[in-house]
Amino acid sequence: MSAAALESVPRTPEAEPDGRRRLRVLGAAVARLRTAPLTVALLVVMWAVGWATGSVGRGPSEWLLGHVGVGLASLNDGHWWALAGSLLWCSGIGAYVATSVILLVIGPAAEQRLGTAVTAAVLLAGQVLGALLGTGAVRLGMGADIGWTLDIQDQLAIGPMTGLVAVAAVLAHRLTVLWRRRLRLVLVLVPLVMMLYVGNLQGVQRMAGVLVGFGLGVLMHRRLPGRAQRVSRTETRVLVALCLVATALGPLVASLYQDAIGPFNTLGDLYFSHATTGRDVVAACQEAAADCARAHAMQRFFGSPGRLMAALVPVLLVVLAEGLRRGLRVAWWITAVTELLWIGVLGRLLALNYDDFRVIDGVADLYELIGEAVLLPVLMLALLLATRRRFDQQLPRRDLRRLAGVIGGALLLSGGAYIGLGWLVRKEYEPTATLGKLAAGLLAELLPPAYGELLPGSPIAAGDTAQTLEIYCGLLFWTVALTSLLLAFRRPVVHADAADAVRARELLTRYGGSTLSYIATWEGNHYWFDRDGTAAVPYRVIATVALTTGDPFGEPEARRRAVAGFARYCDTRGWTPCFYSVTPETAAAAEELGWRSLQVAEDTVVPLPGLAFTGKKWQDVRTSLNKAAKQGITAEWWRYQDAPLAITDQIRSISEEWVCDKGLPEMGFTLGGLAELADPEVRLLIAVDGDRTVHGLTSWMPVYENGETVGWTLDFMRRRAEARGGAAYQPFRGVMEFLIASAALGFKEEGARFLSLSGAPLARANRGEPPTALQRMLDWMGGVLEPVYGFRSLLAFKAKFQPEYRPMYMAYPDPAALASITRAIGKAYLPHLTAAQGVRLMRKLSS
Repeated sequence: MSAAALESVPRTPEAEPDGRRRLRVLGAAVARLRTAPLTVALLVVMWAVGWATGSVGRGPSEWLLGHVGVGLASLNDGHWWALAGSLLWCSGIGAYVATSVILLVIGPAAEQRLGTAVTAAVLLAGQVLGALLGTGAVRLGMGADIGWTLDIQDQLAIGPMTGLVAVAAVLAHRLTVLWRRRLRLVLVLVPLVMMLYVGNLQGVQRMAGVLVGFGLGVLMHRRLPGRAQRVSRTETRVLVALCLVATALGPLVASLYQDAIGPFNTLGDLYFSHATTGRDVVAACQEAAADCARAHAMQRFFGSPGRLMAALVPVLLVVLAEGLRRGLRVAWWITAVTELLWIGVLGRLLALNYDDFRVIDGVADLYELIGEAVLLPVLMLALLLATRRRFDQQLPRRDLRRLAGVIGGALLLSGGAYIGLGWLVRKEYEPTATLGKLAAGLLAELLPPAYGELLPGSPIAAGDTAQTLEIYCGLLFWTVALTSLLLAFRRPVVHADAADAVRARELLTRYGGSTLSYIATWEGNHYWFDRDGTAAVPYRVIATVALTTGDPFGEPEARRRAVAGFARYCDTRGWTPCFYSVTPETAAAAEELGWRSLQVAEDTVVPLPGLAFTGKKWQDVRTSLNKAAKQGITAEWWRYQDAPLAITDQIRSISEEWVCDKGLPEMGFTLGGLAELADPEVRLLIAVDGDRTVHGLTSWMPVYENGETVGWTLDFMRRRAEARGGAAYQPFRGVMEFLIASAALGFKEEGARFLSLSGAPLARANRGEPPTALQRMLDWMGGVLEPVYGFRSLLAFKAKFQPEYRPMYMAYPDPAALASITRAIGKAYLPHLTAAQGVRLMRKLSS
């Protein structure tokens, strides 16, 4: 064996001590800054100028702000230098720290990928053009008599954030599809939400800076964004969750600004309730005794731990966003209901305050206010409805029952305490409380303080015990409810038939099965067990077809009997059984029942004991091993859940790039994806270079026999295909040959007997047998699908490893059921294919 082959035996990286890891990360950060002179220079100059002018604490003085700030007033005075000079100052210590952090994140990445000179030009252009465009937009708003713009006409803006967001928008063009999409979403959402809720001139200029950056990116790369690229199901969930977080945190952040005047901030108290001021108490006491008592009670409430209830709405939405990120159906329903209730609350509040929201001096209009108030929840609800099919993960019924029991118990406990104990101390309320009033006031206790206006009839707590109930009952309920929701969302989603899944896995491990049997452990399968519990058949029901995922597995003799047993089981339920991707042994057992069989794939098995990459037939494999050694690329074993974030993030990016290139959804059923990588028994082999860039990856499923792992089956294959960095980046050609060869060497060293390169659907080796009419039709279908999914090319690629070809069959009981079986198989492989994607698929096939 060549030296390159010996060096390509995969290694498992040792766990790095925490101290060494921290030093390595720190060293990498310092090294990164050394390649970012513009970032370091701007950071040093910004802080130096801030200290020299006394601006670090509370921002520039009024005189200095008038000369370096950008706004209508300064531009009218001819201070045009402020368009560029404003990036050297910030508005206070908080702004200096936040800007420095963002600069350290964006700056080095931009200088690495765009170059220092280009980054400087984009920063300056984005700052100048963004400030001009944002200020001009405010001037146009004033001309249109938009009240919000009239309120900010005299403001001046400073800080480099306008230019930085423009740099980030240009940088997005150089990132992988995964991070390009996420960065663009964040760049649009954050400035937009801040502009709509905070509403200051700086927010308008930052939003303009984003638009300038997008325009510069298009000009620099000489291409428009084009049609929307295909987004994977996992990434869709992440993007929807990000949108929900933005709608939750935007109003919350705006509430921290004392002068927030954004058009959407009119009802900001409903997102984050504010404390009652002394002036509010005095005003209330001048109205009526009841209003005075309620104002004092609210003031006491905000002086207690109950003030945490003020942030209930944004915290609830953030927790729900975690559920959406996991793709949970229950989180989707709760979020949709929350948005509907939110729209109803806004409508109710506007109706109660109709007279107060009438037109006042031509500045505010009731219908404009209604539109502003409900627009965000309506848009979020529309997004949820448009993506509802992406949220199909089900919590186990046991977990749902437990969740409902805990939340229901917390509601009974807190509600019972408020009503029961409140009635015992009813004289501590003003006026004296009754059971009816306490019951009616319970809803107000469970809502944020600002919602009390919707339920003005709730009793007012005056005594110590009554105040304790008022403070802690709602807080107790929501602490339990939100914690329970978060724990339920964070808990791994297990198979709906968890006990059966464990039982099936034990059978598979103990007795073994075919090279594809491990796919039976994937989510979506159900299991039939024979009477003795010694054999199992994994299957899924689509329409009325019970489609198996591979062969029966278990005790060898019981496997053969399982075919007839499963057929009887399906017959009693009116299902059409179909054994799919099975070995000749299972096909023969089915034929004994009078069934028919048809080859649907070709398994490729490589024996390992005598493996040696010698001879002309192995030339391509040897070339890839030698090339990897010269380029410093090595193979590493990982478990996906144990891999560092830098590795898993690249894996997700590579996979997302592959989905976008296809323009069609990933196939499932017998083909795994990212979700299947999380299985602790699945081994991940990656090809990395000296910079820790992942060039490609493969995943391997175990094949068991008599309780031992005797072989491994290839499942997930991806390779990097996109440019990286500012210069043209050529991915390592032959990375798949390198990874498979390295895996073979590693498995051979461990004592495995074989590895399977898995089945190639709708492709088969030529054995010289005359095909049947039905077989010819399948061969034709494989040829038609070749331009899209490349099954035949895949089989040809696997031929490089000199495998043994083993046919895989589909066994079915009735030719008349072939139409429904075909539809079921198509649905199994492409369960999420939409009508638009179907049309796109037809176009690709016909082109």
